[in-house]
Amino acid sequence: MKTPAKSRLVAGTVLASLLALSACGSETEASADASAEPSTITVEHAQGSTEVPVNPETVYTFDLGALDTMDALDVDVDGVPAATYPASLSKYAGDEYEKIGSMKEPDFEAISEGAPDLIIISGRVAGSYEELSKIAPTIDLSVDAADSINSFKEAAGTLGRIFEKEDMVEEKLAAIDTRIEETKAVTAEAGTGLIVMTSGGEMTAYGAGSRFGIIHDVLGVTPVADIKHDGSHGESITAEFIASQNPDHLFVIDRDVAVGQSGEAASAVMSNELVDGTKAAKNGNITMLDASSWYLVGYGLNNVDSMVSAVQDAVS
Repeated sequence: MKTPAKSRLVAGTVLASLLALSACGSETEASADASAEPSTITVEHAQGSTEVPVNPETVYTFDLGALDTMDALDVDVDGVPAATYPASLSKYAGDEYEKIGSMKEPDFEAISEGAPDLIIISGRVAGSYEELSKIAPTIDLSVDAADSINSFKEAAGTLGRIFEKEDMVEEKLAAIDTRIEETKAVTAEAGTGLIVMTSGGEMTAYGAGSRFGIIHDVLGVTPVADIKHDGSHGESITAEFIASQNPDHLFVIDRDVAVGQSGEAASAVMSNELVDGTKAAKNGNITMLDASSWYLVGYGLNNVDSMVSAVQDAVS
């Protein structure tokens, strides 16, 4: 029996509609796929470029500056080194965070067993980059002391891209820029300064371009002397040197406290007739900086703000 023309017309219309809907659905899916965020990004870092997953699930970091930044961005971290953490990061000393070695020596077996999706390193374990890269994507976010603030901003921006927190990073960096400008306005009239680190009863000085050079290079404290430095090491000095230079401000870091070693306290090392005779001592301008924050953590979003604030308070 033949199908009536009207029935054939209705059937054809329905079929055409179904085909159109199907095509529309395919186009929508294709459009969605095209606009989807990439699952990985290419990260340029101190030791090359690495393909890194976006929002990695399991993250290990040896760089405490990066840890501080991720903490500021509310990013979960799973593995950290055994270290003496400042109060701001004290929770990471707990057993709920996998300990992946020391600040200088990775525990490769523990890291491999943990199967991280991303490993973050910096100067202290930079030599282990190749071996760590065999376990998981690894990036070296070491900050260049010669251009500290811009290098720090670049590292923070990299973490913002990886964890899709770019807006949050920009907001926090803008706040740091404001605090830096406020501090520079004060340091312009603050006189000279000298950065001293004590360790085992000995003293070393750090100047512009050094690991603690932010005080001079970024915040504008005038160096009292041209201090030579070799990499992360300062120039060995004595109390006689400090007296001869007679700085208006002394900024002191106790390395023994930072690394959890017993030794003569920085306050005791700095307490002698020669140092007591300086303008810094006479005017109450010897500032004991938070050792862990300055020596171990360094350039993180929260910590840089604290570092700048410490200098601002010291010279105000």
